[in-house]
Amino acid sequence: MNMVTPKFGVGASALRKEDRKLVMGEGSFTDDVRAEAELHGFVVRSAHAAARFQFRDLGAARAADGVHLVLTAQDLTHLGPVTCQVALKQPDGTRHALKHIPLLCDGQVRHVGDAVAFIVADTLSQAQEAAELIDIDWQIEAAHADLATALDEGRPLVWPDLGTNQAFLYRVGDSEATAEAFAAADHVTSIDFLNNRLVSNYMETRACLAQWDAEAEKFTLTVGSQGVHGIRKTLATDVFCMDLEDFRVKTGDVGGGFGTKAFNYREYPLSLEAARRLGRPVKWVADRTEHFLADAHGRDNKVSASLALNSDGRILGLKIDLLANMGGYLSQFAPFIPVFGGSMATGVYDIRNLDFKLRGVYTHTTPVDAYRGAGRPEAAFLIERLIDAAARETGLPVAELRRRNFIRPEQFPYRTPGGRTYDVGEFDGHMTRALDKADAAGFSGRAAEAGLHGKVRGLGTAVYIEACAFAGSEPAKLTLDADGGVTLYIGTQTNGQGHATAYSQFVADRIGIDFDRIRVRQGDTADLAEGGGTGGSRSIPLGGVSVSAAAEELSDKMKKLAADELEASAADIELVDGSARIVGTDRFVSYADIARAARSEADRTGKADVVQDEATYPNGTHVCEVEIDPETGAVEIVRYTIVDDFGVTVNPVLLLGQIHGGVVQGIGQCLTEGVIYSEGGQLLTASFMDYAVPRADTVPFFDFETRNVPSTTNVMGIKGAGEAATIGSCPAVANALIDALDRARGVRHIEMPASPQRIWEALNS
Repeated sequence: MNMVTPKFGVGASALRKEDRKLVMGEGSFTDDVRAEAELHGFVVRSAHAAARFQFRDLGAARAADGVHLVLTAQDLTHLGPVTCQVALKQPDGTRHALKHIPLLCDGQVRHVGDAVAFIVADTLSQAQEAAELIDIDWQIEAAHADLATALDEGRPLVWPDLGTNQAFLYRVGDSEATAEAFAAADHVTSIDFLNNRLVSNYMETRACLAQWDAEAEKFTLTVGSQGVHGIRKTLATDVFCMDLEDFRVKTGDVGGGFGTKAFNYREYPLSLEAARRLGRPVKWVADRTEHFLADAHGRDNKVSASLALNSDGRILGLKIDLLANMGGYLSQFAPFIPVFGGSMATGVYDIRNLDFKLRGVYTHTTPVDAYRGAGRPEAAFLIERLIDAAARETGLPVAELRRRNFIRPEQFPYRTPGGRTYDVGEFDGHMTRALDKADAAGFSGRAAEAGLHGKVRGLGTAVYIEACAFAGSEPAKLTLDADGGVTLYIGTQTNGQGHATAYSQFVADRIGIDFDRIRVRQGDTADLAEGGGTGGSRSIPLGGVSVSAAAEELSDKMKKLAADELEASAADIELVDGSARIVGTDRFVSYADIARAARSEADRTGKADVVQDEATYPNGTHVCEVEIDPETGAVEIVRYTIVDDFGVTVNPVLLLGQIHGGVVQGIGQCLTEGVIYSEGGQLLTASFMDYAVPRADTVPFFDFETRNVPSTTNVMGIKGAGEAATIGSCPAVANALIDALDRARGVRHIEMPASPQRIWEALNS
């Protein structure tokens, strides 16, 4: 095929084409969208974690200035709830009960922030003032928010009809074989820890604009999301029981998602129903406190795990007992998140025996669901902390213990006891490179130097693997437009990752065209019949390969059209700089001429839906070096080194941004971030005054490179990178902290977030 390699094809460091619009203030986020005569919605939320209630008086609120509508559960009996989509098969063969999220609570609340009424008024302030007029009789009940004791006898039940706070039981592995492995072990290492609960804290809070076309009897929802098609499906089929065609869902610019904007939330159907009743658009925008109270939280596991080893340091078996907090209801994908973690529990190691026991637990807290990594960060933290602990107890150098147990390249494809099939990997290669780049050999000298200044240093390593870009596909359509530009239609959804830039690189590889002439259309169900959305690092590995294939099909059609115009063979045509020319001549036609020559839309359209049969498995090594001030407990990350295997790098600049952001979120979980509830279920960290996100002085400079081994399950060798850094960073920082604390005082455990107070107490207790 004759083709000139473009300047900004796959592998080039193309700068983000989206940024000019955003830095000039020309973005269009949900709250930027205005509709004529729009009204404003406000959710009345419970201040109690567990209570029965009834409305004494709604009349004053309904009669308040500017108020058009006050909805309660009694007004919504014709609508369904916000549904959980996952019912796990338990060991006894049954499927567990699904406790869905009601649009509005009907006489019972189950966490602080639970929704009891929806008010629509001319202005938000009027709706808020009307909320103060609603007279509610609260019958406060005993609540329980502590995951560790939620299954203890006598604890308050979130769902009394179940007779227990256990939401489900799930097991994977071979318990008998694992027990035999432990019986034969020369050494067993055990650890217990909490994987702390987190809040996403994207820059743009959730928002929506709901509209109803009474004549057509159709809804339009503008919403910040991670995929319009998934939200349309749950709204249509689960809540309104209408046809998909009755809903148009649109998403513009999105200020961060991290998994948490993938779901349908109760405010969306509430706004839609209000718009239908009032015949006017209804907008709802969350404030930051509502984000803390009502958006799905992440993580929150209690873990007990043991590792069995023989005298040579070879791992014989892994046993895990995990409690996963579900909150007061089952969110959309919630049960699957810890299951997913269990499937990755053995990490990069050749562990043949696994006994993974998972119990989902209800508490009087905000529901928990997918947050960046969704189960894989929890799995990597578990196994990497366990490996470090085993090395300390056995006296083996931690790098040597890892090397002895890595899955070796000749063992691939490798089927894990958790049910995943890894295709390729060279784990020792990137770990060795990362340790060399981090100058691990010189650490003892740096630690001694720090000691002279009263500081304590620690060095921590984490070698991770994740599963992403799962089996499936993402269809793409490309059209050659009348002006000679190209438009891509695809059902993923950028949340700031730079999709327009990355997808344009795939197009530029096949069709020689200026970057600015490539238009990327996402976020509108009217443009594309289906789409998988963005999550699990799927957009580029799945969407990118379909874009590339669609561009190749369009390229072939354009060459045939150009060949007819130029009276030449299609094989002699090359596409360069917006024109099709005969190779070695000055004879050409423009892309606009080709578009005019097309006899039908099909002649100037390329489509592809490349199906992938297995997930991809990015992996890598993070090495963190910390310095602690024992007098204050303050931590400084002084060096941070990453060597990753992403198969193929599409754009080094975009990749670096993904890595930086992901590492910072992992650092945040380890050092600063953590949701705290009182025993009675009050959220004590409901603002940035109490919930500490990382800041510039928390974050080090990063030393990052790739050591790529192309995937064999992805046709272009791409593995995905959006969540990887969050997965590798948290255990690396934790291992560095433990290394420092162990050197200083023999401390081998600290819970996250490892705040200065916790570190000081560990060093001085």
